[in-house]
Amino acid sequence: MISKVILAVTTLLIFQTASAEKTFVYCSEGNPTTFNPQLATDGTTFNAASHPLFNKLLEFKHGSTEIEPGLAESWKISKDQTKYTFKLRKNVAFHTTEYFKPTRNFNADDVILSFEVQKNPNHPLTIKNGNYEYFKSMELDQIIKEIKKLDDYTVEFTLKRPEAPFLANLAMDFAIIHSKEYVEKLAAAKKIEEMNIKPVGTGPFIFKSFQKDSLIRYTANASYYGGKPKIDNLVFAITPDASVRFQKLKTGECHLIIDPAPSDINNIAKNDKLKMLEKEGLNIGYLSLNVEKKPLDNVKVRQAIHHALNRKNYIDSIYLGRASVAKNPMPPAIWSYNNDIKDLDYDVAKAKKLLTEAGFANGFEIELWSLPVSRAYNPSGKKLAELMQQDLALVGIKAKIKTYDWSTYLDKSRKGEHQLIQLGWTGDNGDPDNFLNMLLSCASVKSGSNTSRWCDKKFDSLVEEARKISDIKKRTELYRKAQEVFKEQVPWVPIAHGKVFRAMSTKVQGYTIHPFGGDLFDKVDIQ
Repeated sequence: MISKVILAVTTLLIFQTASAEKTFVYCSEGNPTTFNPQLATDGTTFNAASHPLFNKLLEFKHGSTEIEPGLAESWKISKDQTKYTFKLRKNVAFHTTEYFKPTRNFNADDVILSFEVQKNPNHPLTIKNGNYEYFKSMELDQIIKEIKKLDDYTVEFTLKRPEAPFLANLAMDFAIIHSKEYVEKLAAAKKIEEMNIKPVGTGPFIFKSFQKDSLIRYTANASYYGGKPKIDNLVFAITPDASVRFQKLKTGECHLIIDPAPSDINNIAKNDKLKMLEKEGLNIGYLSLNVEKKPLDNVKVRQAIHHALNRKNYIDSIYLGRASVAKNPMPPAIWSYNNDIKDLDYDVAKAKKLLTEAGFANGFEIELWSLPVSRAYNPSGKKLAELMQQDLALVGIKAKIKTYDWSTYLDKSRKGEHQLIQLGWTGDNGDPDNFLNMLLSCASVKSGSNTSRWCDKKFDSLVEEARKISDIKKRTELYRKAQEVFKEQVPWVPIAHGKVFRAMSTKVQGYTIHPFGGDLFDKVDIQ
């Protein structure tokens, strides 16, 4: 009760100070796991850390999957597609904060540092206990041969082989650029891990403070190379419950909320002081089956679980029809989606038959972990887990539901401590590689993003070959075959592709739903 009172008072103070300055309050769904995007894979962290605080060499245009210049003004690619030369933007300042004052602007040294610490585990400025999950899952530590500084504002990446998604990968959130000067200062003081909680970037907002389970505060970066944001202060009001977020929106405590509950969407639409945007989501929610844990190492058991789950009922009951049933490990909007694949439909009798064939005629007990935050691809992990539990019980599988706070949930999932776990993914770059390689490759087992712990050599070789060629037709053929292997082996039960909704005050101007699900506020204004 005390914490709620403190939050209410804090929020009131935010709006009292907003009379002199424009303060934008965003009701987010959870705590970031870190403020160093190199160590993250989740949208909650990217919204809080990457988007407001940092820039990449390349960026995605607002509301688009098209690449545009970021900290790199231009680039050239060699004929053999193994050398990428980037001309860097000049006069870009790093943030000045209470804990760091830069003495120089961004240059090539910062680019090289930002990639070398991810590539080389023995680099003196690498976070020794950090998991550079994205970088390693995509095998960029193996693909990038050398990063060379040609001059202060020219950097050359040499690859060991062609990598079709390379440019798109550089626009993703793990590819943010740190200040080498700041990291070296922390290392000299033996405090290098402070970069994860005291960030310094070049982005549109400057970090001020973080109070777990309550608030994150930022101020506008007046020196931002893209122009000072129209709002002066940005506040993330951390509000895990979707219905509470809606109440805060109605009372004016928040200007914009993430992922309203499906049951609130009609009421939002009827409120003349509110407006809502919606977009087809480039996402997938799924139940990951840890094949390293018995009896999930048996493909017939995995197939039985797939047949036991009534996914159409989940879409009707939890998503209220604002999603579609998923059958493949990526959404239909991604090119190379294989719509010819026959789904494993809801079939209790077939599930029981498969369990009997696998030697589990009397079923078994298992843990089912439920998603602790709301997402477009899973608006209520708890309710979904309860329905799954009921469905599994019908075929003799007794599922015990467990969950953890978001950071712990992700950490445990990367270590493979689960049996059945609800997770999901929103695309980062519009390429099939971002789903099939990032989430299901053998390399991603080791890095932790492959939570099924499934390493299939046939699947892996198809995805690996597709990454090496630029011919879209050939890549499509390979990815379609990879999806067939996935469906045969069932490392996941794909659940849903959810629509993305954002609700906001009618005073909010300039906000666009990003195709990759992120929330960006550098162009937002309050009228």
